[in-house]
Amino acid sequence: MTKLPFSSVITLSLTALTFLSLFPFKAHPLGSGSTIAVTSTAVCGIVAARTNQYIICYEDGNIIYVEPTISFSAISGGQNFFCGLRSGGYAFLCWDTSNSNLSLGYNNPKRVYYNTTVLLQNIAVGGNQVCGLLNNTVSSVDGAGSVQCWRGNGSSSNGSPADSDKFQSISSGFGFNCGILMNNSRIMCWGSNPIGKDIESEFGNMSMMSIVAGGSHVCGVNSTGALVCKGDNTSGQLDVPLNSTAFEYSQLALGVNHSCALRYEGSVVCWGGSGEYSVNGTKDLHFESIVSGSNFTCGLTTSNLSIMCWGPGWSNVDNSGIQILPLPDRILPGPCVQSSCEGTRMYPDSDGLCSGSGNVCYPPGLNISMLFPPSPPQPPFLPFPPSPSVLPSPSSPSKELTTGLLVFCIIGSVGGFAGICTIIYCLWTGVCFGKKKVHNSVQPTITRGGSNGGTTSNNSGILSRSSTIMRQSSRAMRRQRSGTSSKHADKAEEFSLGELAAATNDFSLDNKIGAGSFGVVYRGKLADGREVAIKRGETGQKTKKFQEKESAFESELSFLSRVHHKHLVRLVGYCEDGDERLLVYEYMKNGALYDHLHDKNNIKKNSSVINSWKMRIKIALDAARGIEYLHNYAVPSIIHRDIKSSNILLDANWIARVSDFGLSLMGPESDRDYRPMKAAGTVGYIDPEYYGLNVLTAKSDVYGLGVVLLELLTGKRAIFKGDDNGGTPTSIVDFAVPRIMSGELAKVLDHRVGPPELNEAEAVELVAYTALHCVNLEGKDRPTMADIVANLERALSLCDGSHGSISSGTISVVSE
Repeated sequence: MTKLPFSSVITLSLTALTFLSLFPFKAHPLGSGSTIAVTSTAVCGIVAARTNQYIICYEDGNIIYVEPTISFSAISGGQNFFCGLRSGGYAFLCWDTSNSNLSLGYNNPKRVYYNTTVLLQNIAVGGNQVCGLLNNTVSSVDGAGSVQCWRGNGSSSNGSPADSDKFQSISSGFGFNCGILMNNSRIMCWGSNPIGKDIESEFGNMSMMSIVAGGSHVCGVNSTGALVCKGDNTSGQLDVPLNSTAFEYSQLALGVNHSCALRYEGSVVCWGGSGEYSVNGTKDLHFESIVSGSNFTCGLTTSNLSIMCWGPGWSNVDNSGIQILPLPDRILPGPCVQSSCEGTRMYPDSDGLCSGSGNVCYPPGLNISMLFPPSPPQPPFLPFPPSPSVLPSPSSPSKELTTGLLVFCIIGSVGGFAGICTIIYCLWTGVCFGKKKVHNSVQPTITRGGSNGGTTSNNSGILSRSSTIMRQSSRAMRRQRSGTSSKHADKAEEFSLGELAAATNDFSLDNKIGAGSFGVVYRGKLADGREVAIKRGETGQKTKKFQEKESAFESELSFLSRVHHKHLVRLVGYCEDGDERLLVYEYMKNGALYDHLHDKNNIKKNSSVINSWKMRIKIALDAARGIEYLHNYAVPSIIHRDIKSSNILLDANWIARVSDFGLSLMGPESDRDYRPMKAAGTVGYIDPEYYGLNVLTAKSDVYGLGVVLLELLTGKRAIFKGDDNGGTPTSIVDFAVPRIMSGELAKVLDHRVGPPELNEAEAVELVAYTALHCVNLEGKDRPTMADIVANLERALSLCDGSHGSISSGTISVVSE
């Protein structure tokens, strides 16, 4: 089975992705629903920063201002004509460009459609036909989602699908049209060219998110995020790049014998057409959108919103194989709309691009670098120079010899001792025999009333999204730790068992507040009045269970005694008494994030605080800062391995802190991964790559945090029973990611919080985009914690511009 990993992507927008078409004559174009379009002789675009968003074209070295100079939201090109959809969707006009007299064609439009009641969502122009999609976002309009088609001269066509067929989107090719049906997301094609029905048959029952038509082929993104092409493949136009990953591409542009795709980070890749469409001139460029003619492609550059064209059918190219069109105006990256971009992100300088008459909401070709800017370059590592006291002295050779022998003896002794210890450890733990187990991490860590936070990980756990990764055997490696409890006794108080028993009323069930990685957690009050949380290791079994308890105890003690950060739970002390192992932490008055999101009593009790988008983003930022400290500032770095909402605790001031280091390991000495003895974590949060391949990196914590972000957005558990699928357990990633990617963020947001306010909407969307990247299937495609912190800081700052829903003076909004 082909592995389909998630890529570094942001959300797909169906309505803008699917309207690119083309035809096999000369250099005529493809496409619809874009702000750029091409015909057989011209390239056109909708101008930016003008009172009216009119159309400007470039043909044979001439710049042409298209009449009338009124506002348009989208344009689409055909063989010898192009059409423009009026802003508002109530009409579209077409221009015949076949006449050699330029002014005659560009100054004499034909109005094909006009209806102020039934609006058009988009238009798709083919070789000699144009189809319009009735607005399917207005449920009260009869015919919403229906398609109506016309001939290139504006006369009615009998080639329209039935009125009962409702479409999400459409695209037109040479003599055929295809669309995605609303009811089942399958492909349906119609038109005079029989290739359309062949393509429909090849797609079969596949569920699609977007499609684009070419001369005799169609490509699109299916429901799993995979790029799929069907139809004619005489020039390799169906041969999708082998390294393509799920949800990698935001836009497609197809020619007669080639295909091009725009990645979310803005780069373009083309295939087919004997390799004539990949030029070095576009290698380091980024684009907002692309559109193809039969044998050339044009793109709107991110850097200055200019149009650039390349390919064998475009003759006016420079040495790099491209031409930047000398247009006097910038081109809009998306239509100017009369809305606040609720549910989507607003384009930078949106008001200026629309000249104060609307906003540009981010198109599907969202440049990922704007959400995750590259980390600043790190200074090269320079080793410390040797101390002058150990530098060899030319005048004392006997001293050199003595020193060398002494060093040799010391190294030999240490090496021999280490070898003996390794053998003992190997026999004791079983690591030499390749043992592997998924740790049953108890969830949640701190709860109210002992609520259960979800199923723990085991070999039959629910990991539907990671089912494409087959578990592979690997050589087990020694678990890395930073030391034992005895080495850190001076950094934490040592308590007697009697003191802690007295603090908890002899570990009364009334004081039980939850469970952790190796035992039960109790609330206690020390003799000096300090409120603490006391984790007591399980005392029942002696053999294997005791070894796990001992290991988790040592891990927490060794890590927490040497790391100190505002967003990490502080260790107060410990107790070792026979088989008893206890850890004492500062008490977190407001419990675990898990309970506030999923426990009904807590939700009602604390609704005024936790049911605020600003507070939820602030909690996410607090937790991210704690994890960032572990990854980037602890020496050596620490991988938590069990990031989940029940391990994020809230103190009296609602400051979030990461807890439970019982599964934590020291990170590798470099960016390389390593393979610990066990795959450990909690189902729903565990990194699929780590679970399936036993490959552990800091990006495993990033995945867990991504799931927590989705919990904060949706209010759902990491694994929950969906009402719409018969109560079958569903992963929050499987539930939320496809909906967010298709632009339906509003449908998954936690209704208990209420709709985000104006500035909050942009902040919530930024958190959603960040979560999408965190839960990419492969670790290499996930952001670093520094990137995540930067995004969440920005999201919180956006909330500060809203009317605000946090009013309590005890709440720390800025957590650093």
